[in-house]
Amino acid sequence: MAQSFKETQMKYQRVKSAYSEKEKSLNVLCKTKGFSSLANELLLVAFKKEEILEVWAKNKKTGKFELLTSYEFCANSGVLGPKRKEGDLQIPEGFYFINLFHPTSAYHLGLKINYPNESDKILSDKKHPGSDILIHGNCCTIGCIPITDDKIKELYVLCVEAKNAGQEKIPVHIFPCRLTDANFNTLNDDFADDVKKRQFWNNLKPIYDFFVKNNQIPLIKVDYLGQYTIQK
Repeated sequence: MAQSFKETQMKYQRVKSAYSEKEKSLNVLCKTKGFSSLANELLLVAFKKEEILEVWAKNKKTGKFELLTSYEFCANSGVLGPKRKEGDLQIPEGFYFINLFHPTSAYHLGLKINYPNESDKILSDKKHPGSDILIHGNCCTIGCIPITDDKIKELYVLCVEAKNAGQEKIPVHIFPCRLTDANFNTLNDDFADDVKKRQFWNNLKPIYDFFVKNNQIPLIKVDYLGQYTIQK
């Protein structure tokens, strides 16, 4: 009989230790927030300026996402704006998903995102767009999101539980900041001379607004220009 994803991950000592240390407190957290177990459909949302990574879980009764917890970045890299080439030190911006669990990461535990995505492949450097962008432990970064060894244990367990319960792709949405109308106007003012960044952020905002209004993830596609679109 084939092993479950969780069983496979539990072969690694760091994952076993993470469960030993965090499973009980995470169960309490989930129950406090109204979730019956750790096995929830997740969405991760990162805000670079605020240096916050939010973890949202889907309420099975309402079909809407509710904020479960959040983690502070413990280091940051680059500036506001998307990642466009290898070595630019940028944390990407856009809409991604976790495509690899890394239980033996050099940064304790790692959750790799699918950068470059379909949009990045069109808009970033064609030969050297960069790669290996993770949410991980430790407190150093050249384009990743580090949240300390302690907090990555929690997040890793939550993500293992989600995938083990059948969530093939855990979305990771990364924004320059919370794209409220006020913040968006400030971005446009601060980057008045950077047309490309302003156009890019203008493309992100409808998807940000959709989630804020509906607490649901729209179906996101990428067109031939590399622009994100909401499919209705």
